[in-house]
Amino acid sequence: MISLPEILLYEKAWAITARELISKEPIMPASRDDLYAFFKANDIVYNTVEHPPIFTVADGADIKAALPGAKTKNLFLKDKSGHLFLICAAAESQIGLNRLHQVLGCKRLSFANEDLLLAHLGVTPGSVTLFSLINDDTRNVTLILDAALLRAKQINFHPLKNTATTGISKEHMLRFITALNRVPIAVDFSDFKQPVLQSL
Repeated sequence: MISLPEILLYEKAWAITARELISKEPIMPASRDDLYAFFKANDIVYNTVEHPPIFTVADGADIKAALPGAKTKNLFLKDKSGHLFLICAAAESQIGLNRLHQVLGCKRLSFANEDLLLAHLGVTPGSVTLFSLINDDTRNVTLILDAALLRAKQINFHPLKNTATTGISKEHMLRFITALNRVPIAVDFSDFKQPVLQSL
């Protein structure tokens, strides 16, 4: 199992991205079109459904019920040392933030503020998503992936805005992560009292 410090060192080694090599201008957050272009370049098949803005897991229950595949909740967190984490979990999973730091080997976790969210993931509250890692050019955000998503055939995330939902297969979700040269930490949240690390 790769440790958190090892993952942070690995991801720092990939800090210069293709977008930085192409242009020395300040990098703006990716648009939905940029995201879809990235999908196309990496042969990632997706399907997007437009809908009114959804801000919480409870919002848009009727919309979500009509979508095939796993629904997700995505949390942007920081620990007391300033390390940043993106948790992508099944909507029904219980995260247990008061215990998760023990599993990850980091300091206690809390929600990161809106300024950090925009600076590192390029999205606003309500639009946090796995796909926002496309904006984390400095590799400052560690991805925590719910093991339940690895058991799903299709997974749904917002495509950088909460006015739509994009579904991709599990295999293509992992292809997206790999294309960004990320190493996710898989955590099994099925035991609410003590989530455990799980190999991918």
